[in-house]
Amino acid sequence: MENTNQPGFIPPHGGYQKLMSYQMAEIVYDATVYFCNKYIDKRSRTHDQMIQAARSGKQNIAEGSMVSGVSKEMEIKLMGVARASLEELLNDYKDFLRTHKLSLWDKNDKQALVVRNISSQKYKSYLSYLKDKNTPEEEANTIICIIHQTNYLLDRQIRKLEELFIKEGGIREKMLKARINERNKRK
Repeated sequence: MENTNQPGFIPPHGGYQKLMSYQMAEIVYDATVYFCNKYIDKRSRTHDQMIQAARSGKQNIAEGSMVSGVSKEMEIKLMGVARASLEELLNDYKDFLRTHKLSLWDKNDKQALVVRNISSQKYKSYLSYLKDKNTPEEEANTIICIIHQTNYLLDRQIRKLEELFIKEGGIREKMLKARINERNKRK
């Protein structure tokens, strides 16, 4: 849901489904559920923690987008929480590889470049990435690549939000300006 036609000082907000960071975070979430159900004991704390970290990454982008109309500070904070959750998840995947004595791909590994190429195309499902992967090493590394891309998008998004806040201010400044304008109309 995107709120774009409200009069007054509350700017358009929402529309998170169109954000590439949200779309990629959704792929990370779906792939993590798939991976954990396949390779991590469902009774383990790690299973739940990984899925919750992936969910938090996705959900905080949505929440930040929706709150952006009334709090730029909260939007930036929630995007940061999303980024932190995905970093936690990234470390869980690296831990999985390390503790299972599996290799972590270098960012320029041929297989990593294939994953990055898929991401440069239009929004895909997690199956677009994992359909040809049949080992836990390939699947974990593929998801690691997707997390790195999502984190890159979030880092850019957070920097842009910071620039916009410095340039345009927040809701309190807009509220004050609206009140002053209304008073000036009455004079």
